[in-house]
Amino acid sequence: MLIAMKIELTADQKITLEAQHRQSHDRRVCDRIRCVLLSADGWTPPMIAHSQLINETTVRRHLTDYHKLNKLKPENGGSDGYLNAEQTTSLVEHLTQPLYHHNHQIVAYIAGRWNITFTVSGLYKGLKQHGFSYKKPKGVPHKFAVEKQQQFIKTYSELKDAAGNDPILFIDAVHPTQATKISYGWIRKGQDKTIETTGSRTRLNIMGALNIQNVANPIIRDDETINSENVVHFLSTIRAHYPITTTAHVILEGAGYHRSQLVQDAALTLNIHCILFIIKINKLQHKGHNRSK
Repeated sequence: MLIAMKIELTADQKITLEAQHRQSHDRRVCDRIRCVLLSADGWTPPMIAHSQLINETTVRRHLTDYHKLNKLKPENGGSDGYLNAEQTTSLVEHLTQPLYHHNHQIVAYIAGRWNITFTVSGLYKGLKQHGFSYKKPKGVPHKFAVEKQQQFIKTYSELKDAAGNDPILFIDAVHPTQATKISYGWIRKGQDKTIETTGSRTRLNIMGALNIQNVANPIIRDDETINSENVVHFLSTIRAHYPITTTAHVILEGAGYHRSQLVQDAALTLNIHCILFIIKINKLQHKGHNRSK
């Protein structure tokens, strides 16, 4: 039975059909696409038939084929390598989730899901026409609490006033091969993909202590791993740089090995005052960090 209802299309489906119309070299496929698009714009079958110079029965058949089967090809063949509107909409939605770095990966996905083969160059054109561009995703830092950061700065300022000539050191560990390398991939125009720029530890584990009053001479130790035992060894290394009669104030981030009882006991024995902070300090203003003389 031939339908007379209006075809309903989403904005993305219209864009997809218009792109297929531009790409297709098969006049019969183009005829069907125009009928579908005009119906979606509110045209009746008689109006479409008159404008396209075809009979009304053919128009209704095209609309019925598309409504029931998403069919745009005639029975005796048509263009290969095209997705219908529903498939294209599904593909566009899929490509907004994972990041594909190579065209052949998307070609393989399409072939595996719909058994339709695209050439790499053909897919490239299709991605461009559907608003995708080849660019890097944006790296986003971990979020930090502004209020807690300001509280830390206040605490640090008070510590400087109370410490007198005692040294204050910042301690942290670094892992040089940790940084995430951001590469290119297909991303729709107007959208951005984000990748956290933090990876797991790999080869090097380096602990460093920095005295703001002597930034040219940081204290550094390289270990196979960072744990409570090696933190204690590092505190001993720090202690060797300053007279035992002075209290060394050491500021550490709140990693589990820094909070361990082993580290706290060793710090007490070594006359080291450990100050833990739990937040990530991003680009602290160092303008007022030098102690007034």
